[in-house]
Amino acid sequence: MLLEVGGLVKRYKTKDRQIVEAVRGIRFTLSAGAILAFLGPNGAGKTTTIKMIAGLVRPDDGDVTVEGHSLSGRSGQALRHLGAVLEGSRNLYWRLTPLENFEYWGGIRGLSRKTARDRGRELMREFGLEDKIGSTVQQLSRGMQQQVAICAALIHSPSLLLLDEPTLGLDLDASDRIQDYVLRLAHERGVGILLTTHQMEVAQTLADRISIIQNGVLTLEGLKEDVLARFTGSSYVFELAEAPSAEARLLADDLGAAWTGECEFRAVLDRPTDVYEIMRALEPCAVVRVMRETADLATVFREHTRKPVPVENIREVTA
Repeated sequence: MLLEVGGLVKRYKTKDRQIVEAVRGIRFTLSAGAILAFLGPNGAGKTTTIKMIAGLVRPDDGDVTVEGHSLSGRSGQALRHLGAVLEGSRNLYWRLTPLENFEYWGGIRGLSRKTARDRGRELMREFGLEDKIGSTVQQLSRGMQQQVAICAALIHSPSLLLLDEPTLGLDLDASDRIQDYVLRLAHERGVGILLTTHQMEVAQTLADRISIIQNGVLTLEGLKEDVLARFTGSSYVFELAEAPSAEARLLADDLGAAWTGECEFRAVLDRPTDVYEIMRALEPCAVVRVMRETADLATVFREHTRKPVPVENIREVTA
């Protein structure tokens, strides 16, 4: 198995000296060539988990194994197989050119200067950026900088790539190029990819498997198609003749309404007959349209994370 995350726990001490568990026994695996979207609301423990996998934060319990090498044991061998592009981290030196960055990061990974330069040129060609290799990073567009950061993370040909918000803030063309490249890395070269993003459309396009973390606990996991199928057929769109009263809106909220406008909302229902319960809650406001829809990942995420989750709900995910 490429990546094994075994029972990771991370505790922090608050200002009033209380102990808070940010991550509570996370377990999952990732195989070569698979893309796992690791999703969760802000504060769920997602970034802390990723940083433990990347070796940037030491867990209080549990371990991470990459290509059979333990981070708690021989971390150097484990990290040799890992590349990472983390949002908010210094992935590149902006006053250096891409080629100089490749020499620096490749040297840290044990590559010779020539190997790092040759590999860097090859990666830049794959993104169509060979003419930018002599420009400083700060002269490049945001999309180009992100593509160069991915090249730097791949300079040592890792088998595992961590991508934290790889398309955040990018225009459509740059986002499409990165998504296409990520799919090729996984499906053509067998690189295992752990992806975190708040852009559900990106996760739905790229991922083979989905995991959702809440309150430091994995609460939903599975093949993307299976996860979407769980919600398909139970998701409905309601369109109203006029905006409901505040009281009626609150009643609809209690029944699972997620409003997309003054007169429109979505709801995932346990039973088709629950449609009538919502309609009664909205009276005297008229419902002019009810449509069952195929759930997308945004709907699944919104509905799944809407309610608090028991701490005991720890699930294992395999990709």
